[in-house]
Amino acid sequence: MTSHPASPVSLFDTTLRDGEQTPGLRMSPAHKLRIAELLERLGVDVIEAGFPAASPVEIETLQAIGTRLRRTTLCALARATAKDIEAAAKALETAQKPRLHTFIATSPLHRQHKLRLDKTQVIERAVQAVTLARRYCDEVQFSAEDAFRTEPEFLAEVLQAAVDAGATILNVPDTVGYALPHEIRQRFALLQEAVIPRTSTPLIWSAHCHDDLGLATANSLAAVQGGARQVEGCVLGLGERAGNAALEEIIMALETRLPEYRAAHAQPPQIGPVCRDIAELLGLAIAPGKAIVGANAFAHESGIHQDGVLKHASTYEVITPERVGWQRSTDRLHLGKLSGRAALFATLQQLGITVAEQQKTATFERFKALASDVDSSIDEATLRQWFGQGG
Repeated sequence: MTSHPASPVSLFDTTLRDGEQTPGLRMSPAHKLRIAELLERLGVDVIEAGFPAASPVEIETLQAIGTRLRRTTLCALARATAKDIEAAAKALETAQKPRLHTFIATSPLHRQHKLRLDKTQVIERAVQAVTLARRYCDEVQFSAEDAFRTEPEFLAEVLQAAVDAGATILNVPDTVGYALPHEIRQRFALLQEAVIPRTSTPLIWSAHCHDDLGLATANSLAAVQGGARQVEGCVLGLGERAGNAALEEIIMALETRLPEYRAAHAQPPQIGPVCRDIAELLGLAIAPGKAIVGANAFAHESGIHQDGVLKHASTYEVITPERVGWQRSTDRLHLGKLSGRAALFATLQQLGITVAEQQKTATFERFKALASDVDSSIDEATLRQWFGQGG
């Protein structure tokens, strides 16, 4: 990975909080403990492990996680209320590196229909929340929920008030996945000009993007280009509705296309094992076509593609499977009616089935004829039946 120490991007994982809000998904305290350990192994910088005000069990779970983490910051989420903030503070008592994250909605829709507060009242609530949070925790993150449907001038005003009250991390979330990449990039750049730090501690700008329009990863990268130095997401893109930005996609996109920014402590070879372990733990099926970690992410069935990767993998693979913890093998070559000669004979050779040079044309024609009647990829047993023992 290209190293540019001046521009690291911190990974803020909210699998245990926002990811737990995936409809139909449930995480036990034991699940959360194990997943936190896996996330630290992946190299995330911050783990938002839950919403302590939800229950005493949630507080106890975060306290248990706090005793396990060695390098990673433990974060607890709280609404802008004293009750929530006090619960979050209690949950963070065992953490070596605690962060208290408080939020309030700022968009007209949320102000009018959910909170029933005017602009002045929203700012007052934000200031009170951050001020109280700072009494318990030195590191306070503030989020303006539904930021990208908030008036830009008012958004800057709320964020400035939070900074003045002591927040040092500012999260600008695209809560409903509404924004487009160019809007994200511009908004982050403009906010950094409008909001003034009040101490020598530099502000950390954070992006939290949802995938309602399928843009969460693209929007997260746009935020980085606009100046964000923390990106929030979940493994496998878990979360409300269509989910959050997928951290594994962000890590590899930063490395592959925006290496000047780099994910600060990410361990890409852990991506595959960690995502598979979490999916298995939670009983989730990873879609075959899921970027980076799906079963088909490095698989090829077209004859043109198969021939290309056999000659040089980078013809059709922009990252190597080994880089994200996959084993390189002929499993990537899925034989079917679209497969070509190169893939067929490479696979037969792997199976120890030798075909004489003068028989290859006839063997390939037979394969194409047989494969045309098969609805799925052709497995090893079928190949041995067709061509094994002298075929």
